[in-house]
Amino acid sequence: MGKYAFYPGCAAKGASKELYEATVAVAKKLGIDMVELPQFSCCGAGVLEEVKDVLDIAVNARNLAYAEKEGRDIVTVCSTCLLVLRSAKYHLDNDDDLREQVNEILAEADLEYKGTVDVKHFHWVLLEEFGEEGLKEKVKKPLGGLKVYPFYGCHTVRPKDIIGYEPSENPQSLEKIIRALGATPVSGVRRLECCGFHAFWPAPQISMRLTGLNLKDAKESGADCVVTPCPLCHMNLDANQGRALKAIGENFQIPVLHVPQLVGLALGIEPKELGLHRNFVSFNFV
Repeated sequence: MGKYAFYPGCAAKGASKELYEATVAVAKKLGIDMVELPQFSCCGAGVLEEVKDVLDIAVNARNLAYAEKEGRDIVTVCSTCLLVLRSAKYHLDNDDDLREQVNEILAEADLEYKGTVDVKHFHWVLLEEFGEEGLKEKVKKPLGGLKVYPFYGCHTVRPKDIIGYEPSENPQSLEKIIRALGATPVSGVRRLECCGFHAFWPAPQISMRLTGLNLKDAKESGADCVVTPCPLCHMNLDANQGRALKAIGENFQIPVLHVPQLVGLALGIEPKELGLHRNFVSFNFV
């Protein structure tokens, strides 16, 4: 089994603490060697890139360099962190001049980016380490009869030249995990759409409409709940659910879980340890 440097991201350590709790609980249950490095800093969430490209790359090269020193690939549970870190790695690995410029900056902290580590999402690691059948063997409480809508959002599948884990037009990683847990994946037309999170501040009405349409698609697909690998998607789909549905003239409830929460339930981990009490729409509603 691989060794990983856990990069939770700011959301999982703040507004989405339940995601952090569930991820740690699942990793412990499955025996995944995952260590959170104290040197890690915020990835910048793409905002730094708008100010200064080199600064954005250097900040994330620093995170990558610390993981390299430990000989551990980075694993994250935030899709935006995934994109930003993989984007930095992509540009550093394909631009020698940029890499030299960034390493001059890192040298001030006695660091060097060498390009020896990968950046992965936690649910990718579950499949890479155990596979669908191997994960199925770990299940203690199969989720039989549960219909789950997999909402990928944007940053675990796009842009494909930077993410590149699976076909961006028809990813199947979440469906594989759902089946391994004994549940049934249901497919809708909006599972790969944007949740609207990054549009919330400049255009809240548009953001809420996007979120509402995604939730409506899940409901019309016959899902009992939604699962997403992204804490920002989760915020819009769960915490803003009432507001989002109001924006499209709908009124219903559908639970939205983080991937580690759904996995944890099937592994027999107690709901409180998975932070399910922090979710806005209760999973007991199912």
